[in-house]
Amino acid sequence: MVREPMATDEIIKTDHLNLFYGEKQALFDISMAILPKKITALIGPSGCGKSTLIRCFNRMNDVVDKCRITGHVFFHGADINGPDADAVEIRKKIGMVFQKPNPFPKPIYDNVAYGPKVQGLTNKKDLDTIVEESLKDAALWNEVKDRLHESALSLSGGQQQRLCIARCLAIEPEVILMDEPCSALDPIATAKIEDLMMDLEKKYTVIIVTHNMQQAARVSDFTAYMYLGKLIEFGETDQLFEHPKEELTENYITGRFG
Repeated sequence: MVREPMATDEIIKTDHLNLFYGEKQALFDISMAILPKKITALIGPSGCGKSTLIRCFNRMNDVVDKCRITGHVFFHGADINGPDADAVEIRKKIGMVFQKPNPFPKPIYDNVAYGPKVQGLTNKKDLDTIVEESLKDAALWNEVKDRLHESALSLSGGQQQRLCIARCLAIEPEVILMDEPCSALDPIATAKIEDLMMDLEKKYTVIIVTHNMQQAARVSDFTAYMYLGKLIEFGETDQLFEHPKEELTENYITGRFG
């Protein structure tokens, strides 16, 4: 039996979620609840379905050929795959930061202002405010405030990843999905991203996919362990790491497999 948080005020909930790529099933009967303004980590061996699951939360799997789901994903109680759901609005509220930094080949300012401009904002004063606040929330403002019109590609890898987080924040999401955001970064840049995640949860719900169990233990409030497309165990991070209920979980976190 999978344990999960008390979910009276969940922001995202899956109900018997299954996902298929053609005839191949990748996710099996996933039911879980994500609480607001907490960090939830998804851990497990490579290929266990972590990234596939996180992409269900903002319909990124829509762009994958022959991908289909059964079951439900709810955001504030509304089915995001329902007939009245708007994928663009869902992705505005549930933003995503990818494994490798992917800044646009544009100035730093334009990277952050891009989303608001696409949404129709043209007032320069308002854009300036959004850019500054987003860069501050991403812990990058002090490092780039004097070089906003330089290319984003001139930044270090860690700075580029924080810029991508600022770009995500600029469209005012409620949830931030992070798919192994530190895997391409050195330890110093990783520490900055981890500190940033813990600051972000004061305002946002953060869901992180990580192959680094120590990172999950350091930053998350809740942890889900996945194996072969199944949710094996889900609960408070300290409890899951110190007193796992499932043998599969214990074997993984003690290094017996995976």
